[in-house]
Amino acid sequence: MLRPISLQALACALAATTFVPAAMAETREDSAPVTTTTPTSTAASQIKPPVAAKKAHTYTVHGVTVEDPYDWLYDKSYPTVDDTEVLDHLKAENAYFEAKMEGQKALTEALFTEMRARIKEDDSTVPQKDGDYFYWSEFEEGAQYRKHYRAPAVGDKADAAKAELLIDENVLAEGKEYFRLGAASISQNQRYLAYSTDTDGSERYTARIKDLTTGELLPDVITNLRSDLIWVAGDTALVYGPSTEEWRTLEAKLHVIGQPVTSDVTLYKEEDQSFGVGTGLTAQEDWLVIATGDNETSEVRLVPAANPTATPILVKARQKGVEYSVDVRDGDLWVWTNDDHINFRLAKASLKSPSDWQTVIAGSDDFYLTGFDLFKDFFVTEGRLNGLDQIQLRQYAAPAQVTPITFPEASYTAGLSNNPEYDMTKLRLSYQSMVTPSTVYDYDVTTGGLTTLKTQEIPSGYDASKYVTERLTVQARDGTMVPVSIVMRKDRAAILKQAGIEGPGPLHLYAYGAYGYATQPGFSTSRLSLVDRGFAYGIAHIRGGDDLGRRWYLQGKLFARMNTFNDFVDAGRGLIAKGYTAEGMVTASGGSAGGELMGAIINQDPSQYGAVVAHVPFVDVVGTMLNAKLPLTPGEWAEWGNPILDKAAFAYMLSYSPYDQVVAKAYPPLMVTAGLNDPRVTYWEPAKWVAKLREVKTDDNLLVLKTNMGAGHGGQSGRWNSLKETAEEFAFILWQMGMAPKSEGE
Repeated sequence: MLRPISLQALACALAATTFVPAAMAETREDSAPVTTTTPTSTAASQIKPPVAAKKAHTYTVHGVTVEDPYDWLYDKSYPTVDDTEVLDHLKAENAYFEAKMEGQKALTEALFTEMRARIKEDDSTVPQKDGDYFYWSEFEEGAQYRKHYRAPAVGDKADAAKAELLIDENVLAEGKEYFRLGAASISQNQRYLAYSTDTDGSERYTARIKDLTTGELLPDVITNLRSDLIWVAGDTALVYGPSTEEWRTLEAKLHVIGQPVTSDVTLYKEEDQSFGVGTGLTAQEDWLVIATGDNETSEVRLVPAANPTATPILVKARQKGVEYSVDVRDGDLWVWTNDDHINFRLAKASLKSPSDWQTVIAGSDDFYLTGFDLFKDFFVTEGRLNGLDQIQLRQYAAPAQVTPITFPEASYTAGLSNNPEYDMTKLRLSYQSMVTPSTVYDYDVTTGGLTTLKTQEIPSGYDASKYVTERLTVQARDGTMVPVSIVMRKDRAAILKQAGIEGPGPLHLYAYGAYGYATQPGFSTSRLSLVDRGFAYGIAHIRGGDDLGRRWYLQGKLFARMNTFNDFVDAGRGLIAKGYTAEGMVTASGGSAGGELMGAIINQDPSQYGAVVAHVPFVDVVGTMLNAKLPLTPGEWAEWGNPILDKAAFAYMLSYSPYDQVVAKAYPPLMVTAGLNDPRVTYWEPAKWVAKLREVKTDDNLLVLKTNMGAGHGGQSGRWNSLKETAEEFAFILWQMGMAPKSEGE
């Protein structure tokens, strides 16, 4: 809804900062089973797991005393982690992980090789015009990171002979264990490029400004950044959001180019520690939007982009539970809000009376309105109908008349892509399904025609006709019907028979289930390494996400959080009952809040699962939500509840918190990951969880913890490093399911 003046090709290329599951990442026609044998040393097979010391530590809340003998793994000097005992324990866990996975190195390498063969190494994005230039990015063969380019526009084409390199991520990443490009924004006069980088995974970025006419960097350096970079005041200044010591963005600041950062002006400062501040530009780039809010409440101010220090216009004062965002066109304020309907409505107002919202599109029980974009001659609404993505064109003079953009498949994910200009006659769209590779379209607004610009190329080959995708529903224990999207080989039975598996084969189930983030049925090349070996792969659209509308999300948060866990467990049980898999043959994975899900499901129904992978899992829910000093805690209370003030919230969290609910029983094989510099799920959560599991679990199943000592929430950076971690995860799953080649000594 906001259109910052940004380097659009960069924005499209950047990886999300939220956790992305490995099996959803970025095809070889047939993946033959690996038949090589890898020797395993006797020492590796006999190595003992690290045993964390137990140190007496208790805390009492609302009259309840909780023992936490592994609290010492939380280095109290965080975000600095320099406690030798803590670091030594994490290193010991890493050594144990490496030793236990030694026998699967050949399998890991084979998986990595086939996954890499499905990725076009010398790939590029589709150029898109923004002002006087076309912008795009490229991977060179073998490169870990992208190069970003632009070329002058000549009509509707780029003058490729005059292409200029804007950013080479590979050069910026040289000598660094971790690298990620953050915000990137081109000035309105297209002379300057402001960009930010993170070199340790802490998501505290450093911004620089490049003069594109000379290629030189300006002396300006903005450190500790956590936001976009917005050009204002005729390209003389940038608006940004600095990070507090607790990794919160509570200010919108103005940096005048060439002036010391110490003289930067605060345009807005948020006093509520649970809120975060973000900025952007409106469709016509004439208003700076300063938005603040938490997971359920919003408040927005507008400032002229030409005069950012002017007195802001408050759109509407915050009201608990009311979310809204805005855009401006020709002096009219457009508002997307849930103030009178759970599935949101679209309204308009005058800038003179910005809080007087008049409905343009009413909220609907059937259609979930997820957003809107304003263009010169039309506007676009996006949403979901029965969980399926919808893109709708509408005219300003007749907003009730809808021109839908239709797609050929019954189940897919689609949306607006990179559309940087206000005056667009063709819309850039993205599309994919569980069997259809990522596709880029241009939609002609006048004719309604779709033109395919690019379909994801899979060098090793991919035949969609060999796969089938289904969308079915499974009844949860409270009677709710939970959708599940599944992809598998049509000849799955034959593949399983060849592997010596009779009857239902393994099924991998993934979900996230939090914050209203829908898990869409998209395409994944890495996922094929399981599917081509006879796995069915399922995505459970559980409550906690907004897959079926806003109510679906609300039915999985706060005091309804158990629905999320129950939905996943019941989805697996339902798939077993329907014959897709069998008891103990379900494997599962999830990350971050999805890692919390993994912890809850193995506490509830461990016998269902043959192997579980929990990435950066949010498992110490009570401990984290009680610690207001941690980066995200105050802003998370709207999602999970505030156990400090609310006795009932504390008791409810304690009843499901995976770390607190570990008991003496058998658990499935478990692989856990963490990032030492992760500001979202701190490293000690998975470390404490694994320590407690090691202490009390009654089985001999493998439990390993891998901590990335130089990375954060998303694991290692670089496309090949990241892919190697995916291969490692899949090797663990195949091994634990008895589908890996035997190693000597096993």
